[in-house]
Amino acid sequence: MTDFQEFDARLEDWNALRATTPFSGLLVGNGASRAVWDDFGYDSLFENARTVEEKPLSQSELSVFDAMQTRSFEQVLSALKTTSRVNKALAVSSAAPRNRYYAIKEALINTVHAVHIPWRLVQASSLAAINQELSTYPTVFTTNYDLLNYWAIQHQADAISDLFHGTEPSFDLSASTADKTRLLYLHGGLHLVRNQDGTARKLTSTEGTLLGSFAINNTIKTLDDVPLFVSEGSSEDKLKTIRSSDYLSFCYDQLLKQSNALCIFGHSLGKQDAHIVHALRQAKPKTVAVSIYPRSAAFIQSQKRHYAKVFEGTGVDLRFFDSKSHALGSPKLSVPVEV
Repeated sequence: MTDFQEFDARLEDWNALRATTPFSGLLVGNGASRAVWDDFGYDSLFENARTVEEKPLSQSELSVFDAMQTRSFEQVLSALKTTSRVNKALAVSSAAPRNRYYAIKEALINTVHAVHIPWRLVQASSLAAINQELSTYPTVFTTNYDLLNYWAIQHQADAISDLFHGTEPSFDLSASTADKTRLLYLHGGLHLVRNQDGTARKLTSTEGTLLGSFAINNTIKTLDDVPLFVSEGSSEDKLKTIRSSDYLSFCYDQLLKQSNALCIFGHSLGKQDAHIVHALRQAKPKTVAVSIYPRSAAFIQSQKRHYAKVFEGTGVDLRFFDSKSHALGSPKLSVPVEV
């Protein structure tokens, strides 16, 4: 594989491909979210938090990220929360770490609100279409942490399980099987939080109120639950966060075991996702079908070359299909971004 011209620009139709190959898994990336709301196409939540109009990250907050050599909000907030509590126990002033915690969390909240599709613009028909498509796979993996899939599950809760159970829905490894589609958030989500003991819990609310109250527990001026989602950093940094959570570790381990046919939709599998690529190369699914947006012949060829390199040497039967022929890439899902 020396030149992308070795690959033609032909893409299969998803429905025809699915008719001949049973797919047991689906891996969803940012392309699926962008198919609904193009503002999900931001390059970096961290960079957005530096420039967001309302209370961006200041130099004091940025210095904490620099000191920890990470861009992960989850890691920084967890560290500040722990530091504040340790200082308090030692009768040392905890004002500085506590104030940085508040400021960073508020910048994160404002940034998420700035880029996320508002609930009032989400169409019920779109949620129904997403739910229907996801429910056709035994297991769905997603690296997206926005609320689209969460809202889609709410639309018809009996078709999909996210494995969070109880009155205060929590993840329990001993109850990780399901008789319906399992939806696994590889990078967590805006609706998930890390409990004080490190376990994962799901926030619940009706319709769109969760976005409005994201990351706020009664008041921002409390050291409350830390949002559980992997938003930034190198692949190594992301894997560090994943391994620190029982839920995220479980999801990742399930991907490592995905040996049957897998559909990959809207996922670039770039350098920042080396941990995902590693898991897929370890799993060696028999067949991998990858969506490609038919932007141009040259683009299709370059994308084929990229994915062929990702799976080189694994023996995987690699197929490519037109993303617009898949339910998650339907132009009908697209919502115009407000100016």
